[in-house]
Amino acid sequence: MWDTVWGFFWHTIVIFAFVAYLIVLWHIVTDLFRNKKTSGFAKAIWIIFLIVLPYLTAIVYLLINGSGMAHREKAAYDEAKEQSDAYIKNVAGHSPAQQIADAKALLESGAITQEEFDTLKAKALS
Repeated sequence: MWDTVWGFFWHTIVIFAFVAYLIVLWHIVTDLFRNKKTSGFAKAIWIIFLIVLPYLTAIVYLLINGSGMAHREKAAYDEAKEQSDAYIKNVAGHSPAQQIADAKALLESGAITQEEFDTLKAKALS
């Protein structure tokens, strides 16, 4: 089989097609479980057909749900980015200048004393 150039060429094409199918399958299964409009029963039927008739089912799924896949992917990306940005803002906290300004506002309002302000200022600058 691998003895001739054509045998090697043929195996390369088959392996490429199989890897491409696995990538498409990964996207289909991800999209299938991300789709909130599809019922659990319909998801189970799609999975069964993906196992029984893999290539045909993948093509049919892409024809039926192909346009919505990109929208769901973008929505998932936007949601993940929003959560990541919120986490970074939460962890990063305030800059030292912002902390000093907040402490100054508390000092001017009378909520803290000058000693407490100096302590907060020293802590922000350290």
